[in-house]
Formats: sequence, structure tokens, C-alpha cells
Amino acid sequence: MKLVIIDGQNGRMGALLTERVKAAGLPLETLVVGTNAIATAAMMKAGADRGATGENPVLVACRDADIIAGPIGILMADALMGEITPAIAVAIGQSRAQKVLLPVNSHCGKIVVGVRELTLSRIMDEAVEVLRELCAPQATTL
Repeated sequence: MKLVIIDGQNGRMGALLTERVKAAGLPLETLVVGTNAIATAAMMKAGADRGATGENPVLVACRDADIIAGPIGILMADALMGEITPAIAVAIGQSRAQKVLLPVNSHCGKIVVGVRELTLSRIMDEAVEVLRELCAPQATTL
């Protein structure tokens, strides 16, 4: 299964998720796409299998991803301080991939109601558990 992790700004969330996915030993090919080179470098350093930077790599990666993960803002044009273009938001939203969205209330004018405040570490723990569950059906069919 192909996991695409998308992040921007400093790539901290994407890097933490990449690190946790690798540590959990999940049977996922991990492709990271940063909206800028700093984010991509951080996620690559965390152990991603492959990486790319920019809008077009996001569009291409979304075509055949099984799972797309990242902060909830990746679905919203102009989020992450403008790094999420309308084309990126549409490509992610229209992708057939399962989306694993990290519910982070940030300073970008987006508030997710009903989401309890968790540490970033706890959010990553929950994300890895969701990814483990998504991998389970494939593991049982082998």
C-alpha cells in the first residue's frame, strides 16, 4: 500500500508521522511531499522511502495513493499560511485514497469543533493506530 504524507511549513508533523509509521513497521511504501523544500527535507530525514516538493508532485502522488495523511488543512485552499493551493486541496479531496487527517487547530483561522486538545505526540499515536487498522485487511488477504 502507498502512503502519501503531505506537509508544509517546517514539516514537523509530517516528519513525526513518517518516523512513527516507520517505527511501527507498517507495510506501507511511504512517499512524502512537502509544499516546500524544508518540509520535504524534514520528512526525508525522518525515514521516508521517497520524497518530492511542490504542487505538481502532490497532484501526481494523489492519483495512485492508497492513503493520504497530513494536517487537516491540506484539504483547504490557502491553509498552512498559503502553502496549500486550490489545486492541491482539490487533488487531495478528489483522490480515491483514504484520508487520515491530523486535527490540528492552528493559527491559520481554522478551528475543528468537537476535537479534543491532544499533544502532537498523542495525535501521532492515534494516527499510527488508524494506519495499522487500514493495513490490516491487506495483511489478512496475503
